[in-house]
Amino acid sequence: MAPFRAEHMGSLLRPQQLLEVREAIREKGLSEEEAGLPAVEEKAVGHVVKLQQDLGLKAVTSGEYNRTRFWGLMWDEFEGTIRLQDAESSMFRLYHPDVVSLIEQDRKVMPGDSVIAGSKLSHNPKKSVSNLHELRLVQKFVPKSEWSNIKLTMITPAWFHMRYKQGRAYSPEAYANDAEYFKDVAKVYQAELDQLYKAGLRNVQFDDPGLAYFCSDKFRQGWEEDKDNIGTVDDLLDAYIALYNDSISKLPADFHTGVHLCRGNFIGGRHFAEGAYDIIAQKLFTDLKVNTFYLEYDTARSGGFEPLKFLPKDRNVVIGAISTKLRGLEDKEEVKQRIYKAADFVAEGSGQTREEALKRIALSPQCGFSTHESGYPLTEEDEKKKLALVRQIADEIWGEP
Repeated sequence: MAPFRAEHMGSLLRPQQLLEVREAIREKGLSEEEAGLPAVEEKAVGHVVKLQQDLGLKAVTSGEYNRTRFWGLMWDEFEGTIRLQDAESSMFRLYHPDVVSLIEQDRKVMPGDSVIAGSKLSHNPKKSVSNLHELRLVQKFVPKSEWSNIKLTMITPAWFHMRYKQGRAYSPEAYANDAEYFKDVAKVYQAELDQLYKAGLRNVQFDDPGLAYFCSDKFRQGWEEDKDNIGTVDDLLDAYIALYNDSISKLPADFHTGVHLCRGNFIGGRHFAEGAYDIIAQKLFTDLKVNTFYLEYDTARSGGFEPLKFLPKDRNVVIGAISTKLRGLEDKEEVKQRIYKAADFVAEGSGQTREEALKRIALSPQCGFSTHESGYPLTEEDEKKKLALVRQIADEIWGEP
């Protein structure tokens, strides 16, 4: 059962043919059928599933080939959401790292691809189909006995809240306050997860750049200076932890949940957030009731392994020690030593031996290889070498999947 010793974060480099078909849909106004997307997408997913299987990876994903951006279409499919086009920048927290990176120079508006709750949120199984489609596509290429290993990535329930100014993630007609809004967000996530469970999903990874922003001094300072905010920045973290716990509260025991504290791997391999995990580790690891934390540890910007002392005995950590931004291959022995160092801190906090602690640790690249459709420095050969290295190191440390 997940997490496996060799993991990856979900997205993989897209094949050229898939990119060209999606471009034809965008540029020429063709329908998905006219452009031949269903057949091309299925072929591409089949190829990428085999690539993962050939490398000995168990938690196979679609490579996120069904999406143009890592958060997919899930929020667009929820009843009650409105997609913003050229929204006023005054709606946004301009100190939020995503917003800082996306706002256009000298313009008072934000680009599209952002939604708010225009009316009450609800889940409609007839509309919420993209995650289900993605899961079923992967299932076609995986033996039924291994369906429970398949991993689906899902955007954090706080994704379309944190970027907006206080009270602007929803219209005044929809919700009076954050508490009301979070209650309905949790309900739609519960319904989505239930639908996917019934279709055979047993392994979800929430992608959450926002949690890493709580480690950032710049974000914390921006929050303090924003007089519209209600409460402290740590109150917001508490609210997001509660939102997660509510969202996963109805899941059966055999549904593995994890959260990836993503520090950003945007087009060209940029990252958005710096700051060690120390400031949030104890609260996050203790209070957030997921099974596994996927942490980025590819560079010094993530700090040391000391915060792993706070990892409770019933939680796992996946160490993202291999870069998806740099083409050069990491030194195998160096990475192994880092895993042992991480294990020593986990062991210290839990009163365990290094060997016992290692049972709750795994290895992965630090982020996805293709968070968005294109614009990344690595080739598929580079990607395969990186994933093969993860597998090799995992075999040498643990000798198990």
